[in-house]
Amino acid sequence: MATATQTFKNFIDGESVDAAEGGTDAVINPATGEEIAQAPSSTQEDVERAVKAARAAFEGGWGTSTPAERSLAILKLADALEERADEIAELESANAGKPIEAFKGDEVPAMVDNLRFFAGAARCMEGKAAGEYLEGYTSMIRREPVGVIGQIAPWNYPIMMAVWKIGPALATGNTIVLKPAPTTPLSTLLLAEIASEFLPKGVLNVIAGGNDPGAALVEHEDVDMVSLTGSVETGKWIAEHAAKTLKRVHLELGGKAPVVVFDDVDLDSVLETIAGTGYYNAGQDCTAATRVLASSAILDDVVNGLAKEADGYVMGDTRSADTTLGPLNSARQRERVEAFLAGKPAHAEIVTGGQEPDLPGFFLQPTVVSGLKQDDEMIQKEIFGPVITVQPFSDEEQAIKWANGTPYGLAASVWTRDVGRALRVANALRFGCVWINDHIPLASEMPHGGYGQSGYGKDLSMYALEDYTQVKHVMASLS
Repeated sequence: MATATQTFKNFIDGESVDAAEGGTDAVINPATGEEIAQAPSSTQEDVERAVKAARAAFEGGWGTSTPAERSLAILKLADALEERADEIAELESANAGKPIEAFKGDEVPAMVDNLRFFAGAARCMEGKAAGEYLEGYTSMIRREPVGVIGQIAPWNYPIMMAVWKIGPALATGNTIVLKPAPTTPLSTLLLAEIASEFLPKGVLNVIAGGNDPGAALVEHEDVDMVSLTGSVETGKWIAEHAAKTLKRVHLELGGKAPVVVFDDVDLDSVLETIAGTGYYNAGQDCTAATRVLASSAILDDVVNGLAKEADGYVMGDTRSADTTLGPLNSARQRERVEAFLAGKPAHAEIVTGGQEPDLPGFFLQPTVVSGLKQDDEMIQKEIFGPVITVQPFSDEEQAIKWANGTPYGLAASVWTRDVGRALRVANALRFGCVWINDHIPLASEMPHGGYGQSGYGKDLSMYALEDYTQVKHVMASLS
């Protein structure tokens, strides 16, 4: 567990080590605003050390290890994370400002299940049957690891997103240099220490720091692939700079999930779920249900019902079971969300919330905004905070047009009792995941990834394994 005097270290080549230049950065608890630890401030030299270790581990055996060996190591890691759930939860709650009970109940089981899925998937890779597709020759398809993977994880789900990334990469025989977000490095550094008991040295390396080591990782000539979960702007920068070495890029970026609510639903149960998935993690989720499109016939009921739900959330001590809404990640992030609210157009109304409560840290009251138009900034840009917007639509055609009418395409949901309409709208929505009569649940067996400026590549599922492997055709002459 982090304390004000504890200093964390990078994890490179199987060892906890100081940053090469000895620098550290303060780590802040966003629920209190207080320093809880110091983390390494990595530089180009740390990236070099980590990439060298990852390359040596890849060529030294992990890249040619058997699926059974990799599967067993990942299963042991999953078991260890489950056994140390309380310790991880204490650290994640302090570092990321997550209500501890929600983290233990939701994120820990999800990341353990995800690792166990990829442990099994490592042994189930499939491809085209070997055969004589050209007379006199036998062709075979091999799926081989990409090599050294640079991974950059976000601050909204620090350890869970790290697990999403390392699972498929390890399962397919890659080695990793992972850089957590500079504000939330602690749980990922702990993850590397735990994993070292089961993985050969150099297979999983974690370095903390800001943009400089991240950029160095992206541009490093000996990194074969980069995977980012982050903002659209960062994703564009990575795509541009990774192109210099033509390395593979996997991007899971922002979202602006439309929640299309027709007038035939049971609003009591619907609005509780929408609020729960809009305000979960203080709305800091690229799939959050924060953009509600409601049939004009039920607009007032939706706005008033969501406001009532918002007023029921409890902020405060994230270690208390009574707390249901945590803080924003940082003062900077809260200021960004408040800027959206301050800049709202005259025709929009803040129905409830939008104020800083009388609490330490970076809390913001859960907020409902109505009266917005389709081209308003709060509709078109990702707010990434506890703010739900509501706008009315007149018919199905308009609902689809407006739902699709942003640059994003990660996730969406449609709410109706009409099965035909549910399927028509789901088919028409240009998003990587569409839920019907629910929002946010994910399964390890199903892919997660976006359209448009929400990025490309898939997390979760067997599709993720495709991103982390290269296809090789081997053809043997029979003569």
